[in-house]
This record gives sequence, structure tokens and C-alpha cells, in this order.
Amino acid sequence: MDEVAGAIADPVRREILQMLHGERLSAGEIADRFDISRPAVSRHLRVLREAGLVRDTVDGRHRVYTLVTGPLAELAGWLERLTAPSAWERAFDALETEVYRTRRERRAAAPGSERQEKTA
Repeated sequence: MDEVAGAIADPVRREILQMLHGERLSAGEIADRFDISRPAVSRHLRVLREAGLVRDTVDGRHRVYTLVTGPLAELAGWLERLTAPSAWERAFDALETEVYRTRRERRAAAPGSERQEKTA
């Protein structure tokens, strides 16, 4: 997970992953979309490949890259657990719901309320 998190920490690498979402691109096609040198793009691709986030295949003289989302699952699960509401937050949400429900019931049962006037 640390290697994946380190790989996606760089904005250029995140952009490369987004480019590869649903599309196969050669190293040259990827490099053409950036204002950085081809060797720099190549280094970014190597980091992504070593983290298991991209796979490369040779197609003639071109190296074609595809996205591999599997390694992101562990990181996504960790982030989900981190951002999920805590037990206290769920308890406070339940309390808030109960308070609003009780207020509605009291207003409805109060003398002169709209519901009692309509039923009378």
C-alpha cells in the first residue's frame, strides 16, 4: 500500500493514471500530453509500473501502457475506513434524528395544532 500511495502522490502520475482509464496509450502518446521531457515521463511510468498500477506490453516498436486498478483496492479500503463515520458520529446522528422526531410529535400533539384543527 505504501508503494501505491507513493506512486500516486505525484500529480503527473495521477494524470497518467487518469489518461489510461479505459484507454491504452503508448509511452509517446502519454509523453506528448505533457510539457515535461520524455525521459521524465518514462521515469514516472517506471514508478507506476513498479507499484503495479500500469502494465506495459510491446507492440512493434512501441511500448503500450494499460491501467491496473487492483493495487488501488487496498488503498481505497483503507481510505474508506479512515473516512467512515465513527461510532460516536453514528450515535450523535441517531440522537439528532430522535430529537427531530420527538419535536415533530410534540408539535402535532399540541393543542391548536393544524392536525387537530383539520380533524375536528
